[in-house]
Amino acid sequence: MNESAHILLVDDDARLRGLLSRFLMEQGYRVTMAENAANAREKLRVFDFDLMVLDVMMPGENGLSLTEDLRADRAPSMPILLLTARGAPEDVVAGFEAGADDYLGKPFDPRVLLVRIRAMLRRASPAPSPAGPLQLGDATFDAARAELVTANGRIRLTGAELALLVAFAARPHEILSRETLAAALEMDDASERAIDVQVTRLRRKIEPDPREPRFLHTVRGKGYILKPGP
Repeated sequence: MNESAHILLVDDDARLRGLLSRFLMEQGYRVTMAENAANAREKLRVFDFDLMVLDVMMPGENGLSLTEDLRADRAPSMPILLLTARGAPEDVVAGFEAGADDYLGKPFDPRVLLVRIRAMLRRASPAPSPAGPLQLGDATFDAARAELVTANGRIRLTGAELALLVAFAARPHEILSRETLAAALEMDDASERAIDVQVTRLRRKIEPDPREPRFLHTVRGKGYILKPGP
């Protein structure tokens, strides 16, 4: 558990920013605050962060837009937890589709936020797996090193994508239910749709054509199965 992790806290509510910042620093984390997306971008140009807690509804650019942009370019693997007062299933799915690793509805108990942060940091640095390297076409996944590598270099994975791939690599050729995958993500309250979104994101990283999966297959009514190979 990395209690010295550096967290970027982005929220337009100054009172909430202050309360959460003090709480997280009391837990041993380093915290940098930003009041909006533009301010967050400035901080990201200066510092390297281990995780970002990001409000969705802010004046100017919202959290979903910032998440999508960071996943596409500046921070493809940094864990992102979205905070929002809108907790309908379609809002949660939109957050995951934008590239978030987790989603927490307001109001919330700070202790719940702490548990989510710890889980996200664990997923970003998983324990070594006894399984050897896994071949996925031209890519090789080394669970012990938490690396997915091709001849062109390392493919960056988010914490959620890495946790899923570790789970599949530990049990190749075995059907894993969505409940099993939710447990691997330490997201016991995740909906089936939220798990499907995370699997779709992983497919984009490991499949030559995500629309026609070669390695990560859907088993209707049961879950997913990874069939590695050259």
